[in-house]
Amino acid sequence: MKRREFITLLSGAAAAWPVAARAQQPAMPVIGYLSPTSLGVLSERLRGLQQGLKEVGYVVGENVAIEYRWSEGQYDQLPAMAAELVRKQVSVIVAGANAATFAAKAATTTIPIVFLLAEDPVQLGLVASLSRPGGNATGINFVSGELTAKRLELLHELVPTAARVAVLVNPADATATATVLRDLEPAVRTTGLKIQVLKASTSQEIHAAFAAMVRERSEALFLGSDPFFTSRRVQLATFAARHGIPLASQAREIAEAGGLMSYGANIVDGLRQQGSTSAASSKALSLRICPSCSRASSSWSSTRKPPGYSASPSRRRCSRASMR
Repeated sequence: MKRREFITLLSGAAAAWPVAARAQQPAMPVIGYLSPTSLGVLSERLRGLQQGLKEVGYVVGENVAIEYRWSEGQYDQLPAMAAELVRKQVSVIVAGANAATFAAKAATTTIPIVFLLAEDPVQLGLVASLSRPGGNATGINFVSGELTAKRLELLHELVPTAARVAVLVNPADATATATVLRDLEPAVRTTGLKIQVLKASTSQEIHAAFAAMVRERSEALFLGSDPFFTSRRVQLATFAARHGIPLASQAREIAEAGGLMSYGANIVDGLRQQGSTSAASSKALSLRICPSCSRASSSWSSTRKPPGYSASPSRRRCSRASMR
């Protein structure tokens, strides 16, 4: 989905709002932006949004305004924030994740909602169908959920010696958690991996989850698709490197912070370059697979990719002792 098409969705949603309701609006239209994360997590995407608005004639601060609401990982605050945007009579609400979309949907049946989701909105019950969504919600599914099983299969291919994989999910979003665990089942059966499900919705719980991984001797970490984990990407990458645990996720931002790989829609570059989101974008940084012992190490150069990502990868041997 191109950025220009996304902006068209916003423009079309605003135009669809009933004339009587729009008449109550101030002269300058206001976009409400609702997110369970923080400004720091989505700064690149927001720059892309503002640039896209500018390209179709809307300049933030001149003829359009944006009201931001960030819950900073406090998912239970989203309903109140959505209600506040409704009281402010924004022209359209942009919801940046599952939880934000559900909160906006519960808060209004008239204000248009444009969502950005990792899962099928029809399956989630947010729209009637992809061709005719109906109601007041529409948006983009960047098919991260459909790639969940494939991510686990790729992790298994990159770290074939890992038999125990920890799966970290955020219990604050029960719907996303259930979907991730359901979508993993086919890959678990195919690969024969043993899965350890761990939960974290705070920084302290991430710390406790890694302690559990070390205690249970987990050999790799699979992150569920959740914006909270993107917001804690530095912490996750640091702990993964410290304990020598290969990390796989759907978000490129997490792989850029550290970890073994990401596999999912390339949202960041899509916004930067006005191109379509790629069906798959993988990048390996910080942690590497040793070609000698197949274990992960943070000692590999960040410019090298693990075996399987290059026809002739640069090989370096390691000692097991140095990787403990």
